[in-house]
Amino acid sequence: SGFCAFASSDASLLLSLLPRQVVVRDAPRLARLVALVVDETCADRPGRDVILSRLVEVLLIEALRSDEGIAASPGLLRGLADPHLAPSLRAMHGDPAHRWTVQDLARRAGLSRSAYFQRFRDAVGMPPMQYLHGWRMALAIELLGHPERSLSEVAALVGYGSASAFSTAFTRHVGQPPSHVARGSATGSPTSP
Repeated sequence: SGFCAFASSDASLLLSLLPRQVVVRDAPRLARLVALVVDETCADRPGRDVILSRLVEVLLIEALRSDEGIAASPGLLRGLADPHLAPSLRAMHGDPAHRWTVQDLARRAGLSRSAYFQRFRDAVGMPPMQYLHGWRMALAIELLGHPERSLSEVAALVGYGSASAFSTAFTRHVGQPPSHVARGSATGSPTSP
């Protein structure tokens, strides 16, 4: 067993989309990764911490890919495993500023609007626009950690036409205005919602 900590100040979206537990049986690739982690842990070689960090990241990803429950439990991995939903998820992630509609995303999925909506909700565990909104807010929190970016720039990068519309949506979602999150990040102690 093990655990991972997410450095993002808003890991809630990602965590809500991952399974609560992972059950893996008979996974030779995972066993090889575990052996590499054990070997690297026992050795005192230069760069050990960097190698271990990367190996644990790969181990987590491989464990999630190997989980027998992925097909059953709603979440991002189940959505990405669906050949119809994966293109729309990649599109949302690749261009969060685009003015996506359910119809646009359904077209990318090759499904009707209603079939896409239902399939997305069943696979990911939430409606597409709710997912997109959460993704944009998670990105915004990350972007606000860079003091060189203005509020207007962050708003545009996550799909809002104005800083005030973004600020209202952000405050509603996070529970505090973007300026508080940005200020907390600038001092090295991000304010948590």
